[in-house]
Amino acid sequence: MSDARTTIVSAAELAGNIGRWRVLDCRVVMGDPGGGRAKFDAGHIPGAQHADLDRHLAAAPGTGGRHPLPIPEELRDAFQAWGISDDDQVVVYDDAGGAYAGRAWWLARWLGHEKVAVLDGGVSAWNGPWMTNADTPAIGTFSIRASLVHAVDAAAIEAGLGSGDAAATHTLIDARSQARFDAIEEPFDDIAGHIPGAHCVPFNDNLDANGLFRSPAELRARFESLGPNPVCYCGSGVTAAHNVLAMRIAGLPEPALYPGSWSEWIRDPARPRVP
Repeated sequence: MSDARTTIVSAAELAGNIGRWRVLDCRVVMGDPGGGRAKFDAGHIPGAQHADLDRHLAAAPGTGGRHPLPIPEELRDAFQAWGISDDDQVVVYDDAGGAYAGRAWWLARWLGHEKVAVLDGGVSAWNGPWMTNADTPAIGTFSIRASLVHAVDAAAIEAGLGSGDAAATHTLIDARSQARFDAIEEPFDDIAGHIPGAHCVPFNDNLDANGLFRSPAELRARFESLGPNPVCYCGSGVTAAHNVLAMRIAGLPEPALYPGSWSEWIRDPARPRVP
């Protein structure tokens, strides 16, 4: 496992392994269910398969929020259909700074697959060839193994908020913009605001001016002083994975993720919120 890429890879590394590494295109157009697939069909990294946020990387919206976790067996079947087996190195990419690729990265690890990494810089960093025809790979043997991630639910967060025990309380890290955190704007959910005590750490600030992840030292400075027992959340559990990835790049212990996030939290009016 010494050659496994488990956080990010460069475009040059990927270019040198086309045909050997498995690649997933995770591009999304919010508000247009077919927009991500249309981008894929117009051109993608050779050998890539399209991983759709709504179809593959989330269950249907409901009590668990806007992007609940998919059914594990259905996600396993998708990985197999993409031609992925347990020993394969997987690289995921998008055109949104890793906002959606990070979700695929976290979900692969959720099912126990360690050899998965995000393409640093996404499509903007890719200078290699493109293809428009999608390969039909042989079915892979991807299996569900012991999970490599930590997840918490709303009940655990509520218990922490009310415990009064500093050692048990979660440090909540909100990946949304400051404007959404402060309830100045809310483009997706019916109620604006944040979970009490949370820190606003927007995911896009994990990137530098070139759209690449900041150095491990810079990322460590963003997260290491926030507090114990970190839990990452966002609007629907998607971009929160970007902060999980950033903390892994920084060499920090892996934080938990609250998959339901704000879109689930607000479904119960009894749950505290700010404002």
